[in-house]
Formats: sequence, C-alpha cells, structure tokens
Amino acid sequence: MVLQFTKENGVATLKFNRPDKYNSFNQEMAFAVQKALDDCKDDDSVRVIVLTGEGKAFCAGQDLAEATDPNGPPLKNIVGEHYNPIVMRLREIEKPIIAAVNGVAAGAGANLALACDIVVAKKSAAFIQAFAAIGLIPDSGGTFFLPRLVGAQKALALMMTGDKVLAEEAEAMNMIYKAIADEDFDAYIEKMASKMAKMPTRGYGLTKKAVNASFNNSLKEQLDVEEKLQAEAGSTEDFKEGTQAFLEKRKPEFKGR
Repeated sequence: MVLQFTKENGVATLKFNRPDKYNSFNQEMAFAVQKALDDCKDDDSVRVIVLTGEGKAFCAGQDLAEATDPNGPPLKNIVGEHYNPIVMRLREIEKPIIAAVNGVAAGAGANLALACDIVVAKKSAAFIQAFAAIGLIPDSGGTFFLPRLVGAQKALALMMTGDKVLAEEAEAMNMIYKAIADEDFDAYIEKMASKMAKMPTRGYGLTKKAVNASFNNSLKEQLDVEEKLQAEAGSTEDFKEGTQAFLEKRKPEFKGR
C-alpha cells in the first residue's frame, strides 16, 4: 500500500507510504493520491485534508529509478499526468488542506507541500529544491508558488543552489506557516485539523477560491470576486448558525454547509 488513506471525525489523512524510498513518488502513488483527493472532494463528511509521510521523510520527490527506466513513463508524462493533476486538485478542492511535513521534503515533495493551503513542519524537517543537481527545473508548481511566497530572487537562489532550508528558516522567510518542535508536532497537527473540521467548511472553500483568484486579478477584479463570494457565503447554513450563535452568546455548531 503506497498510500495510507484514513477518515476520522471530519479529517481525511493521506500518508505517503514508501518509507524505504523516503516516500518518493512513483506512478502508483501518484494515481493513488489523485484518487484519494477526488474521494475527499466528493465526500461531504470530509471537512479538512492532511498530507503527511510515513517514517522519517515527508516526500523526497520523484523516484529516479522510475524516471530513468527506459520502459517507464517519460518525464513529460510524469509531470503532466502524475504531479500536475495533484497540484490542481490541491488548489481546486474547496476544503482546507494541511501539509504536515514530518521530515525532508525535496524536489516535487517540497513543491507539493507548498501547493497546500497551510504548511506546518517539524523543526527537524527541511525543504530542498533538488532539481538543479540533476539538470532539471522545479516542477509541481514550484516556479509558481515559491516566488510568491519568498520573492523571485530568493526563490531563484534556492532553485539554483539547491540549498537545504530548515523548517525554522522556512518559517522566517514566509515559505511555511509554522515550524513545530518534533515532540509537539503530532499533537499540534491533530489539534489544528480537529479545530478546522468543526469550522465553516463552505466559508473556508470560498476563501480559498478568492485567494486563488487574487494571483491574476487587478484590485477592482478582486473586489468584484469578494463581493460575489461574500454573497454566496452569506447564503450558507453556517453563516446563519454563526450569526445566530453570536447573538445568543453561545458556541456555534457548524455543519460545513
């Protein structure tokens, strides 16, 4: 089983499960992740999604044994059929997605993490743009997300040098949300996911949709997006519950609808 996929109390967890290969991707795992994300999208009981890795690594990127196999898929297919569909799902699913980076995230593994909505990493974890060392360019959305997170010059430096960025440094440069002490990491992720699973899922999804749109919009266009999506959010059951709970001075019970 190359992917452990579980659902509990509104939280779906996708755990890369090739620990002997540092959870590097092959075709089987890529398709398994795509299928699991589709399942999460269509299952209303799933309110938040967590991506993480089994063992010491989060994901070391592409399994090079597959990429160099003359009988294996060519690089164009690996990028176009394995990674790109995952990145698009991560951005388009209207539910919060947390990358729980438990160890090294290299190459495509680093960039898949950065494509998630929130990235939390163990302090011992590291991010590496490993592509230049083998003569490739960053893929899996790396050239899109990393410059927007840390700026073009720093992104290019990390891509060209392949320097290892430890989690605390990644937090300091706004690459990730938080670096958490290793011994507190599992509890932190569990608490965050549990909290988000009880929050207004539709509002989260519309917020994500608005942020996605902002990458290409002018201010006027973005204000129009906010106007449209706010009207949609205002028609949800969760908005009615949230406002009613506020007026009644009680804790809201959101249903994700």
